[in-house]
Amino acid sequence: MKKLLHIIFMIPFLVMSQQQPFPQDSTDVEYYIIEGDSIPKSIIDLDEVIVLHKLKFESKDERIKYLILKRKTIKVYPYAKLAAERLTTLSERLETLDSKRKRRKYAKRIQKYIEDEFSAELKKLTRTEGQILIKLIHRQTGRTTFELIKELRSGWRAFWFQNTAKLFDISLKEKFQPINIKEDFLIEDILERAFQNGRLDRQKPAFDIDFYDLTDKWIHNKTSNNASTD
Repeated sequence: MKKLLHIIFMIPFLVMSQQQPFPQDSTDVEYYIIEGDSIPKSIIDLDEVIVLHKLKFESKDERIKYLILKRKTIKVYPYAKLAAERLTTLSERLETLDSKRKRRKYAKRIQKYIEDEFSAELKKLTRTEGQILIKLIHRQTGRTTFELIKELRSGWRAFWFQNTAKLFDISLKEKFQPINIKEDFLIEDILERAFQNGRLDRQKPAFDIDFYDLTDKWIHNKTSNNASTD
């Protein structure tokens, strides 16, 4: 059984690469040529694995707040992920259209599809869930909800949505800033944990987020209200 497992484990490497020795001075170094890549590599690139700190809360209330934020973040993240996927599809399709009229027509069709399919669910979101969603849309697309509405519809419609959102204390211009805002860091922490345990499907953010820089600021230089490592 152990021998069989060893063979199964090696199959992907046998299929994806071929091993070739390249003499270097007096030391033999083994290089790998990955299929589709003409550059020999001395190592095989692997996705970075982020080592998460162990959460510790200063009080029961702090723990409850984190759990509430976790529930809301996990609930709305799929909508932000969908927005990024639809935006990519929209952008790729628009590049193939040769007139402004066709581009406007297609953009409205995509927007209508999203509204028809998800508007009922989105209307059920609470104010805080809506604000988290707006932040995550920025995380996944690199643009604020205000900017996206302005691009897909018109500047006036974006302005109208912005002022309507203000009635519910929600800003469509909100950005995701985990290095500057403690709650955004906690959202990023929640996402990373959910990605690693398979609860959410990972989708890369539109901009670089260094989780270790975040933990250096919010965990290692913690205040009494921050979660910390053991």
